[in-house]
Amino acid sequence: MIEWLNVIIQGILLGGLYALFATGLSLSFGVMRIINMAHGDFIIMSAYLAFAVVHPLGINPFYTILLIVPLMACFGYVLQKLVLNKTLGNDILAPLLVTFGMSIIVQNLLLEIFSADFRGLNAGAVEVSSIQLVSDIAIGVFPLLTIVIAIAVIFGLQYIFYNTKLGICFRATSDDHVTAQLMGIKTKHIYAMAMGLALGVTAIAGVLLAIRTNFDPAAGPLQLLYAFEVVIIGGLGSFWGTLIGGIILGVAQTIGSNINPGWGILAGHLVFIIILMIKPNGLFPKTKEK
Repeated sequence: MIEWLNVIIQGILLGGLYALFATGLSLSFGVMRIINMAHGDFIIMSAYLAFAVVHPLGINPFYTILLIVPLMACFGYVLQKLVLNKTLGNDILAPLLVTFGMSIIVQNLLLEIFSADFRGLNAGAVEVSSIQLVSDIAIGVFPLLTIVIAIAVIFGLQYIFYNTKLGICFRATSDDHVTAQLMGIKTKHIYAMAMGLALGVTAIAGVLLAIRTNFDPAAGPLQLLYAFEVVIIGGLGSFWGTLIGGIILGVAQTIGSNINPGWGILAGHLVFIIILMIKPNGLFPKTKEK
C-alpha cells in the first residue's frame, strides 16, 4: 500500500510538468483555434536557450527563467504577428502545415547549432533534495517546486482571462472575432499577445524540463504528444482541466512504470484513448470547435 501511494504521489508531481507543457498549447487553441505542431519544439528550443546561457556563465538554471520567458514571449508575439496571423481563417489546415514546417526548421537549426548530443542542466542540491513525509515516502523538492510553479502559472492565467481587460479581449476574440473587431478590438494584436503568453509559459516548461532530464533536438514531438494528450484529457480551453489532465497522465505513467518499466508511456497513451472514447471533448471542456 505504501509503495502504491508513493507511486501515485510521484505521478501527481510529474503531472505538474505535463500541465506546463500543455497550458501554452491550450491557450493558443482556445484563443486562435491554432493547433501548434511546433509547440514541443519550442519547449526544447527554450531548454537549449537556457543551456546556452548557463553553459558559459555557470549560473543557476532557475535564473535563466527571468531571461528566457520574456525572450520567448517576444518571439511568440512576432511569430504570430508576422507569420501565423496570415494563416488564420476558416481552413484549419494552413496553420497546421505552417507550424509543422516550423517544427522541422527548429529541429534542424538546433541540430546544426548544438549537435545531436544529449544536453542537460544542473540545478544543484534542489534536484536531489527531498522532504520525508513518513518512513517510506519522500517528496522530491524539485518535482514539488515544479507542480507549485504549474499551479501558480495556471492561477495567473485564470486571473488574466477573467479579471483583466486583456482577458476580456481574449475571450471576446475567441468567441467571435468578427464581432470583436466591430467593437474596436484589434484581433491581430490580441492573437499575437495570446501567442506571446503561450510561448512565455512554454519557456518555463522548457527550463524545468532541461533541469529534470536530458534533451536533444529531436525531443520536441514527444513533448507535443504529451501536451496534446493532456489538453484533450483536461478539456479544450480549460486551464484547471489542463492541470488535472497532466496529473492523470503523470499518474498513469508512473503506475504503468511500476508494473513494468517498459509500460510507463504506453499506460499514459491507453488512459488517453479511454478518456477520449468516453469523453471526446475532455473532462472539463470550455472551448468547442466552430
